[in-house]
Amino acid sequence: MTERTTVPNAAADGAERIWLQVTSGRGPAECQIAVANLAAVLLREAEAEGLSAELIDAVHGAARGSLLSALLAVSGKDARRFAQRNVGSVQWVCASPLRPGHKRKNWFVAVDGLAPPARETGDAIRLADVTFEAMRASGPGGQHVNKTESAVRATHRPSGLVATAREERSQAMNKRLALARLAAMLAAGVTSAMAEAERERWTRHDQLERGRPVRVFKGAEFREST
Repeated sequence: MTERTTVPNAAADGAERIWLQVTSGRGPAECQIAVANLAAVLLREAEAEGLSAELIDAVHGAARGSLLSALLAVSGKDARRFAQRNVGSVQWVCASPLRPGHKRKNWFVAVDGLAPPARETGDAIRLADVTFEAMRASGPGGQHVNKTESAVRATHRPSGLVATAREERSQAMNKRLALARLAAMLAAGVTSAMAEAERERWTRHDQLERGRPVRVFKGAEFREST
């Protein structure tokens, strides 16, 4: 089961900058519709709370208007608190809009918090110091398992730290996520042993935690259940 992600701490200068990754994992097209809906909800809610929020990357799904994953940047006062409220699995209860008569009505997506790579600071990672390796994604999922080498291993040569990203079907997105994880580990002074534990946790990311959703939405209108 995927563990609840700990949202990174605020930056040293006091500004709170968080990346939120919304992903369908290996879920079907209905989950990809939920990703698009949830990303839109999070952007609206962040802006309503006076935060700066933008969609900085997205991988489009097969169905029109759907997203395999979305990467949001949220910044401003209490950005970390906003992120913490939304990290975890999110449930969408709705009859399939794509497969009439399909029995399944519960669809799950995941939201994870990441520290964005440092910018304009001495802690910023130089891309020249990072080696990227493509890997074949692994894990459960049958026909949904990624058969291509989209998973990425990023090695920061000066420190020896290694971060992996395999949950997305886009190599470009996995590369970006791996780089963000490297930046977060360097900023936190993570040791090699701690990094190994983090890599192990991310190998289980393909399985969303379905038992304890942090939020539940219902219907084609994607309205939150109260």
